[in-house]
Amino acid sequence: MNDAGPVRSVRLTANLGLWLAVAFTTCLVTGVLSHYIQHPPGWFHWPSRPVQLYRITQGLHVASGLASVPLLTAKIWSVFPKLFAWPPVRGLGHALERAAVGLLSAAAVFELVTGVLNIAYWYRLMPFGFIGAHYWTAWILAGALLLHLAAKLPLIRGLAAEPRPAPGTGGWTRRGVLALTGTAAGAVTLATAGQTVAPLRRVSLLAPRLPGVGPQGVPVNKTAAAAGIVRVDESYRLLVTGPAGRHALSLADLLALPQVGAELPIACVEGWSAGAAWSGVRVADLLRLVGAAETDRPVTVESLQADGPYRASVLEPGQARDPLTLLALRVGGEPLHLDHGYPCRLIAPNRPGVLQTKWVAKVTA
Repeated sequence: MNDAGPVRSVRLTANLGLWLAVAFTTCLVTGVLSHYIQHPPGWFHWPSRPVQLYRITQGLHVASGLASVPLLTAKIWSVFPKLFAWPPVRGLGHALERAAVGLLSAAAVFELVTGVLNIAYWYRLMPFGFIGAHYWTAWILAGALLLHLAAKLPLIRGLAAEPRPAPGTGGWTRRGVLALTGTAAGAVTLATAGQTVAPLRRVSLLAPRLPGVGPQGVPVNKTAAAAGIVRVDESYRLLVTGPAGRHALSLADLLALPQVGAELPIACVEGWSAGAAWSGVRVADLLRLVGAAETDRPVTVESLQADGPYRASVLEPGQARDPLTLLALRVGGEPLHLDHGYPCRLIAPNRPGVLQTKWVAKVTA
C-alpha cells in the first residue's frame, strides 16, 4: 500500500494493526479460556486458586474487546480509500489477499458486535446461539489474522528498517490520529471497567452492571422470577447423595451444620464482578455425610430451576474439596435474597458466575 494522503499511510495502518493485534490476541486467549472453563474438554482442568483469577481474565476479555471497537474503526478508516481501488483485483495472489482481509474484517465486526450485544443483554437481536457462534467465529478471526500478518510481514519489516518520517504540521497528523484512537480506547475502557474495578465505578457510565448495585449489594443477572422460582417454602429439602447413602436436609438442618465464612467474588462472563462476604456449609462437609469426602469423581450440583443450560453445574474433585467452596446460606450476614438463590446457592473460588448454581436442590457425588 502506498500513502493515500498526508495522514493515511502504511505506517499509520501498521501501528493501528499492531495495537489491534495485541487487543484481539488478549481477547481471544481469555475468551477461549472462559469457554473451556464453562464447557471443559476432557483434558482441561481449571484450579480453584488463586481465588480472583477468573475475575481478572474475564475482566481482561471484556475490556480488550471493548477497546478493540475504536481501534478497529480507526484501522478501517486508515485503509478506507483502498477498499475502492481500481482494478479491485490484480491477479490471483491479490485476490486471495483481499479475500483474507474481507474474512478478517467480517469476523472482527461480528465478534465485537455480538460481544457488545451479549454484555448489554440484547439477545433478541441475535437470532442464533451466541456461545457457539461467538466461539467458532473467534477461531476464524484468529486464522484470518495470522494469514494477514504473514502476508504483510515483508511490509512490516521494511517499515521497521526505514527511518521514521518527521511529524506533520497543520491539520491532522498520523501521531494525532494515533493519539485520538488511543484516547478513545482508554475512554471506552474507563467507561466500562467499573463493572469489575470498583474504584472506577463513578466514571463507568457505560457499564451494564456495577458492584454494589443489586439485592443485598450484589448484582444479579437472572432473577428468581426469570428462572421460574416463585417461592421456596418449609417443605424444601436438599438431597445429598454419595457412596454411603442419601440425606434429605431441611434449611434448619443446614443451619445446624458448621457454618463457614468466605470473601469471594461473583465474576460474570459478561465482565462484571463483585466481591461479597458469604457464609454457609462447606461442600466438603456435605460430601463427608455421604461417604464422599475423598471423592475422585466430579460432583454435580443441581438447581430447583426447571430448565436452562446452567440449571446444573459440575465441580471437579479438587474444587469440591476446597475449603472455600460453600453452599452459601447468607450474604453480608443476611439470609440470601430469593434472587441470590435462597435458600442456598453454590459459591466457589475462581469460578464463572453462571456456574455458581442458585436455588440448589441436589448435590450428587
